[in-house]
Amino acid sequence: METNDVEHYKHRLVELRVEHRDLDDVIARLAKDPLVDELELKRLKKRKLMLKDMIAHLESKIIPNLNA
Repeated sequence: METNDVEHYKHRLVELRVEHRDLDDVIARLAKDPLVDELELKRLKKRKLMLKDMIAHLESKIIPNLNA
C-alpha cells in the first residue's frame, strides 16, 4: 500500500469518526423527545451503524493484520 493511500484513509477515518460522533449526539437528543419521528430515528441509527462498519473497514486497511 502506498503512503498516499494510507494518508487518504487516515483523513477519511477522521471524517467518518466525526460524523459518527455527531450522529451519536443527534440520536441521543432525539431519543429524549417524546414526539420524535421513529422512522427518522431508525434511519439515523442505521446510518451510524453503516459509518461504524466503514470505520472498521478502513482501520483494517491501515492496521496490518498481525495474524498474517
